[in-house]
Amino acid sequence: MSKQQEFVLRTVEERDIRFIRLWFTDIVGTLKSVAIAPAELENAFEEGIGFDGSAIEGFARELESDMLAKPDPATFTILPWRAEAQGAARMFCDITLPNGQPSPADPRNVLRRILEKAAGMGYTCYTHPEIEFFLFKSQPEKGVAPVPVDQGGYFDHTPAVVGHDFRRQAITLLEAMGVSVEFSHHEGAPGQQEIDLRYADALSTADNIMTFRHVIKEVALNQGFYASFMPKPFTDHPGSGMHTHLSLFEGEKNAFFDASAELNLSKVGRQFIAGILKHAAEITAVTNQWVNSYKRLQGGGEAPSIINWGHNDRGALVRIPMYKPQKENSTRIEFRSPDSACNPYLAYAVTLAAGLKGIENQYTLEPSNNSELLPSNLEEAINVMEKSELVRQTLGEHVFEYFLRNKRAEWQDYRRQVSAYELDRYLPVL
Repeated sequence: MSKQQEFVLRTVEERDIRFIRLWFTDIVGTLKSVAIAPAELENAFEEGIGFDGSAIEGFARELESDMLAKPDPATFTILPWRAEAQGAARMFCDITLPNGQPSPADPRNVLRRILEKAAGMGYTCYTHPEIEFFLFKSQPEKGVAPVPVDQGGYFDHTPAVVGHDFRRQAITLLEAMGVSVEFSHHEGAPGQQEIDLRYADALSTADNIMTFRHVIKEVALNQGFYASFMPKPFTDHPGSGMHTHLSLFEGEKNAFFDASAELNLSKVGRQFIAGILKHAAEITAVTNQWVNSYKRLQGGGEAPSIINWGHNDRGALVRIPMYKPQKENSTRIEFRSPDSACNPYLAYAVTLAAGLKGIENQYTLEPSNNSELLPSNLEEAINVMEKSELVRQTLGEHVFEYFLRNKRAEWQDYRRQVSAYELDRYLPVL
């Protein structure tokens, strides 16, 4: 038994933890959970906890449904909103087949594979997401427009803006769970918030995003509000993105930094950007996986719709933030298309795969010509993704095929809906 596992067992006993929640994520990014008693924890570490994979979105066909959830002791944390006598804790799990092999359907394993490839090239991948979301006064009823909790704007700090207390409580809980927060503020639209997580390795960041989304919804319910990561709930206001800063390190050295290069961006950094731009259309169905995601991308408000890069252009798909003197490790790129409703494991996997492909094949970063566009809707995105060998290899055959089937079904369901726009526009005159 590892030292981390021994630490978890000892902490559970000392802190009188009665419930251990095992978390994992299905292919579309929904958080799943099963609770076990402390007496089952040692066996869970050694053998895993069995469950019916056919009951989880995209995990298995019924004839091959047995799967195991094996908790990762490095992700152990006590749930701070379960502070009563019978405490609770959680760990993320890796999903395996009964023979112990990693499940091809586990999004965490998909990301781990590409990180192992990066490690084989000598790189560690770090990510830093800026997560936007909306706070509504209550859970919207079907067919009724949501009502934001305030009418605040970008960076507003007024007594009428209730987000201050909300963000303070959310950040307190996040940091109690080991999720470090760097910034928080009111965003540009009414009720819209942004909380930025600190840099971490890409796998930890994906775990942190899943934790973040759960904590935000818990705090909202506790305060009588409703939180949503829907990319664009309002026609006339900007949507919610998840701009992600990325960098590669070779040991302690930032592989993106070159003191003698323009913008201090190294050849490796430029190749990485070129890889993202070349494969941007192919990965968009994963980084922006919902019908509504494209209302944000096509809706302005600094959301990127063109495959380009730049330094000061906040509408660029890839932006190079200003280099801070004497802080070489801060050199990074900002990828601006992902939204906060994506599956972070899959989104980061395909993004990193695209960038690493640029390094492998020594792509040249050309000046932006602003002529290439991102897919304008989910159908376009899945049609491009379907032809992508990069995405197929990165996700693996099982996840790739399931994801395509799921997104095609979503698009077909969307296409047949009669929208409020059509009723308002045509019913009175036709």
